[in-house]
Order: sequence, then C-alpha cells, then structure tokens
Amino acid sequence: MALFDLRLQVVHNKLNNKELSVTELVDASYKRIAETDSAIKAFITLNEENAKQQAAELDKQLQEGGERGLLFGLPAGIKDNIVTDSLLTTCASQFLSNYNPIYDATSVRKLKAAQSVTIGKLNMDEFAMGGSNENSSYFPTRNPWNTDYVPGGSSGGSAASVAAGQVYFSLGSDTGGSIRQPAAYCGIVGLKPTYGLVSRFGLVAFASSLDQIGPLTKNVEDSAYVLQAIAGYDSSDSTSANVDIPDYTSALTGDVKGLRIGVPKEYLGAGIDPRVKEAVMKALQVYESMGATWEEVSLPHTDYAIATYYLLASSEASSNLARFDGVRYGVRADDAANLIDMYRKSRSQGFGPEVKRRIMLGTYALSSGYYDAYYLKAQKVRTLIKQDFDQVFEKFDLIIGPTAPTPAFRIGEQVGDPLTMYLNDICTIPVSLAGIPAISVPCGIADGLPIGLQIIGKAFDESTVLRAAHAFEQQTEHHQMRPQL
Repeated sequence: MALFDLRLQVVHNKLNNKELSVTELVDASYKRIAETDSAIKAFITLNEENAKQQAAELDKQLQEGGERGLLFGLPAGIKDNIVTDSLLTTCASQFLSNYNPIYDATSVRKLKAAQSVTIGKLNMDEFAMGGSNENSSYFPTRNPWNTDYVPGGSSGGSAASVAAGQVYFSLGSDTGGSIRQPAAYCGIVGLKPTYGLVSRFGLVAFASSLDQIGPLTKNVEDSAYVLQAIAGYDSSDSTSANVDIPDYTSALTGDVKGLRIGVPKEYLGAGIDPRVKEAVMKALQVYESMGATWEEVSLPHTDYAIATYYLLASSEASSNLARFDGVRYGVRADDAANLIDMYRKSRSQGFGPEVKRRIMLGTYALSSGYYDAYYLKAQKVRTLIKQDFDQVFEKFDLIIGPTAPTPAFRIGEQVGDPLTMYLNDICTIPVSLAGIPAISVPCGIADGLPIGLQIIGKAFDESTVLRAAHAFEQQTEHHQMRPQL
C-alpha cells in the first residue's frame, strides 16, 4: 500500500513509533509530484523550501515528545483561491499572477495549528468558475484515472492531487459542487460542509452566499479529521455560524441501522447515465443490508436549480470581482491612456472568457430594469428549493443520489458549450442553494472512470453524513480503487 493510502491514525502511529519521519512524508510528496505532475498538472505553485524546513522542525518536536496537532506532519495541498501568507495565490487567473498575500486564510491558519505541512497551491478553474478545470488560465489539470479526461472542477487540482497520491489531503472550495463533483470524477471523498461551518475568511469570493471550504481525502475517516481541524466560529467572517463542534470521528461507528433515506426521483431521471443510476441503486442495496431503509421522494423545484444558481452566483460574482480593477492589487495594464481605459484594459487582459461571461450575466441580472425579473425571482425560487429539502428532512435522516449525472468527460468535449457544462452540476447545485452538507464517496466504475455517491444531510448534521458515508465505505471496496499512474 502506498504511503498516502494509509489512514491518518496509521501514519501517526508510524510517526510516534519512529518508523517514519515528517521529512520522509514531505520528501515522498515532492517525489510523487516530480513523477506525476508533468502529466496531471495539479499544482500551480510549490512550497518546497518552506515545507522541508517545517518538516525538520516537526521532526525535532517528534523527538522531544509533547502534544502534537490533529494533522501532525501530513502533507496537504491548498486550492489556489485560499490565501496563504507569502505563497502566491493566483485563483488560476492572469489577473492575480503576481499576488503574494500577507496573511493566511482562517482555514489555512487552522491547518497550521493542527501541524499539517502545506506542499503547494493547486490548480482550479479561474476564480472557481467552471466544472472541468479547463478554465484555468495556466493549463488544464487532467484526471489521474485517464489523462484524456477532465478531473472535474473547479477544485480539479485539489481532487487530482489526492487521487494521484501527491498529497495526503487537500482543501477545496464548493460553490455549486466544486468539491463533490471533482471528488466523484477522481474517485475520492469530497465533503461540502454546511454553509457557515468553516470560515470563509481568506477565501477569494466567487459567490459569497454559496462558497464553502471543505476537505478532499482518500477515505471518510480522514475527512472527519480534517473537518475537525478547520470547522468552527470565526469572528473575522460575518457569515460564520457560532455552533458547537462535535467530535466527528466519534460518529464513525459503522452502524446505520434504522436510518431513513430519501432518494429523489429527480436525481435518477432523464439525463442520468444508466451506469450511474445502477451504481446508486446498488449502493442503496448495501444500506438496506445494513438495516437502513429508503423511499423515493420528490424535490419538485430541482428543474429550476441550474437557472437559479447561475443567476445568483453570477450576480454575486459580478459584485465580488468589481474589486479587481488594476488599482489595488493584481496585474495592471501598462498601455492605458487614462483611468477608465486602465480599468477596461486591465479587466479585459486579466480575466478569461468564462469569468467575463459570468460577470456580464450577473451585471445584467442586477441592472435596474431586470433586477425584479431575474435576481429577485431567483432568490424566491432559492427559498422554494430550500423548503423542498426541509420537507423531506421532516421524515428522513438523509438524502442519497448521484454526485454527477455522468462519469468524467473528455478534455475539450464540452468546453465550447457552456450550457451543457453547467448541466453537469444538476445534482450538486440544489444542495448548495439550500446551504446544507453533502459528501461524495466512490460507489463504482464505468469504463475505467469512477462514479460518485452523494449523501446529503440536515444543516450542521455532518456527523450523520459522515457516519453513513463511513458505513458504506466499510462495506465496499470502492474507496480502495486507485488510478494506475
């Protein structure tokens, strides 16, 4: 078994028993990156000098004894829209190609407190806008299972790096499915926490009412550990929820007897690949064998989710990205005739096509003549979508369905058709609009590419989501599947 396939507790036991050092873990990470990243292209920026220095300091602490952090010594990758002190944060955009932050995001600060080691910054769709990682302004990331295929997006680099064994875990951000969908495409575990559970301070905003940071890992147990480290109230984030944080690992009992599961008929209807539907139905049989029950339910406003999301997210993006004007930070056009010309040229040169498309859509939806017809109406439909989930959760503990309607698609296959690309998020976007937690776990293979199972829970009930995901994982071998690189 590869070093980064070992469970966190096993790695920590090896460290405690002096069978392994943090330096060896970090060296193994950079060696694997050197072997595979020319094909995968998961990383934009590496942090090698600082990471090796930190590893040496942690090894010294290991020798001296004393209390160690929850993620002690584990090599981690950070999505490149989460700011890192003195380490480039580009959002995979030419606009921020020179942006070197002077502070850490709260989630990064918490990882440092837990004593993980930041290996580098991971590729993504520019400003987190995309579902394939082809919208990066640097290069597309490729799926470790088959490099002719996309890894998903926007956290494609975060998913690919974990699947390829380059890092032990990574952080991504999820606005409409950007953790869960790439996790499904790359055959790993991706968790989107409840909105507000993990601080957004230091996350470069795309859509502020939707964005959420979460972990991508090889197994559910490790996901629980990483969530434990990064969850919690943060006064620096006005949307942070001041709720008690339970011990997520204690929920991993393997027992789901009596659990009530709702299966939305809208998630298994037209547009869902038959192979994906078959894998989900087999997963439900596994839950039945463990004593859980399931029934078909309806989320009737699902058909409106895509339109609602792209109106709201684009509107928020047009507002959030107004700060990128070439004045305060980022790249500035050097051939401008005046201030207005500098704004225009800086934004024209700095933003890629997908970012421009969403800014224009959002600006249009917020304009005085169309605000009521589009933006306000989308907010009302968002409320209806949330109410759909609330009604189902009055009777059921969890909702289960596919993470994505199909396995990964070929690079270049959909990049010229934005509307088709947007439809890939049909199963994940409603969850984001409702602000509730969901996890994607591997549940099958189709033509050599992974299929993801999405487990959706009540707000702030990550414990039940993790319990159900872990129980399924223990009864199956899908999480043990690895790409052959």
